[in-house]
Amino acid sequence: MTVITATTAGALLLAGCSTTATTPAAEGGEAKVAAVIKGLDNPFFQSMEDGIKAADSSITVQAAQDITDTSGQADRLSSLAGQDFSCFIINPISGNNLLQGVAQLKSSGKTVVNIDSPVDPDAAASANATPDTYIGTDNVSAGNLAGEHMASLVADGAKVAAIGGIAGDVTSGDRVTGFTEGFGTKGQVLETVSADWDRQVALTKAGDLLRANPDIAGFFVANDVMGLGVARAVADANLTGKVSIISVDGVPEGLAGVESGELTATVAQYPYAIGEMGAQACAAAAAGEELPDNVEAPVALVTKDNVADALKAAPAPFEDYENPFAQ
Repeated sequence: MTVITATTAGALLLAGCSTTATTPAAEGGEAKVAAVIKGLDNPFFQSMEDGIKAADSSITVQAAQDITDTSGQADRLSSLAGQDFSCFIINPISGNNLLQGVAQLKSSGKTVVNIDSPVDPDAAASANATPDTYIGTDNVSAGNLAGEHMASLVADGAKVAAIGGIAGDVTSGDRVTGFTEGFGTKGQVLETVSADWDRQVALTKAGDLLRANPDIAGFFVANDVMGLGVARAVADANLTGKVSIISVDGVPEGLAGVESGELTATVAQYPYAIGEMGAQACAAAAAGEELPDNVEAPVALVTKDNVADALKAAPAPFEDYENPFAQ
């Protein structure tokens, strides 16, 4: 594998891409690429779209209306599946909502690149809808980084709260599981509260938790948007700087929150790099390359000490990472 930065990866791919709406295939034909991602109301997925377009500006990108629009997202994929695209990048809202569309694509011999949120592997296998490759964050590892850092910040026996996304969501569950493992025996992790990936809901839930548990020493929050809602609740309780808040994503608002002190830290994953690698995977498949089953996207713990580096490099990673599609 080649270790490069996201910017370099994009430059390498752009140098080999067609400037039309197609990417040359190994057999002399052409491959058209479409992407169906989650709602662009969230800055995480805006950055993902930016990464896809940076790799190949001709890619057709469609998105769900919001993070809960499972049926709308499925309809978008079904509509595109009937067109002459040969590679599809999918970022499903749930493990199952795009399976019917993916099964249709696979039966037609299309390449499917699954990014960020994985399809349910057992359900996909049963439906003959297993994607050709998966590119995304190891969310357990991301949560683990947050848990280890939280353990270094709070006293022995401290009580910390965990705020997840939508109840039952695999990504959220893996992040909370990783956090709990990383935090270890340092203290007590309260039962996870779901806040639907929503800032206002997180603010309300965090306020409730603080009133019920005034001795909370820290919050782990499954994304930055909710983390900033929690930060508002902590500020309303006059506890800014006294209660640690660690979230996940590293979106611009999250990095700014670390810089300002609203957030103690964020575990930055890189939707820009994930989107970019998704587009690169389609280019590799069109060139006849065999795609790896799984590709782990980069993550990094961002604190006050290194947030300036993260902001300078954003939306690309500020550390080198392995990219099997770079060449």
